[in-house]
Amino acid sequence: MSEEKKGFFARLKEGLTKTRNNIVSGIDSVFNGFSHIDEDFYEELEEILIMGDIGVAATEEILTRLREQVKENHIKEPSDCKEFLIKNIKDQMQVGETAYEFEKKPSIVLVIGVNGVGKTTSVGKLAGKLKEQNRKVLLAAADTFRAAAGEQLSEWARRAGVDMIGGKEGADPASVIYDAVAAAKARNVDVLLCDTAGRLHNKKNLMEELKKINRIIDKELPDVHRENLVVLDGTTGQNALQQAKEFNEVADLTGIILTKMDGTAKGGIAVAIQSELKIPVKYIGVGETIDDLQKFDAEQFVNALFDVKEQSMP
Repeated sequence: MSEEKKGFFARLKEGLTKTRNNIVSGIDSVFNGFSHIDEDFYEELEEILIMGDIGVAATEEILTRLREQVKENHIKEPSDCKEFLIKNIKDQMQVGETAYEFEKKPSIVLVIGVNGVGKTTSVGKLAGKLKEQNRKVLLAAADTFRAAAGEQLSEWARRAGVDMIGGKEGADPASVIYDAVAAAKARNVDVLLCDTAGRLHNKKNLMEELKKINRIIDKELPDVHRENLVVLDGTTGQNALQQAKEFNEVADLTGIILTKMDGTAKGGIAVAIQSELKIPVKYIGVGETIDDLQKFDAEQFVNALFDVKEQSMP
């Protein structure tokens, strides 16, 4: 394992402490508290998984499979089925290949999300990461409705060492995107990262705004690779899942950035999101620095959550 990956695994493990205390200690108490596998054992497990924000649907799938495995393998001792449980959680998170095409080809990435989830910060961190990969990045400050969003993004652009196109507060977001697309073409930019508004309480307006933005991009850069990423706050648990569902109705989401995972006991939401929506979590945030936003790896996530030893990772 590379030093960077090893370093992030340690930070991820530390960042998931609250979730681990919430879910894993509960699971351990079930495995240690039952001398044999019965209906009460499954019910206790079910309650802990649901309370840990893994979600009802994912929990049902995980436990249905566990029941089958216990029968197939004639397992009598609770401790003998813990590895099956961990594997089932990993299996629930499979969404196929999580491609990062925008790292390789000319791309426009729209980043959406409600206020307070860490959207603008995530755009800034992503800009820094792409710049480190020698990609030419331009930021578009198209969240013109939130006071000081432009200033915040401008500060991130400065930190990341990339240019930014902005508009006045209250300006038409589509006009900012138009200017940014023109600048991206003129400057041969590799990735145009757009910080856009996410006013879910008025979905119709948001839908119209995104349609307008998409029309501009389709007309001006028809062949560019497109990504729509939604930023979700891990501390909000099931609310984050609901937000993802609602944003998916207004935008064709290609991925999720899950923030603030270091401050929550609800980290199980990562399992629920990938299991129920089949939309990949592409990045996970477990801290404030640029290095604390990393590509999400379901295997690594579950290993960190259950404190599976690093050397057993693939």
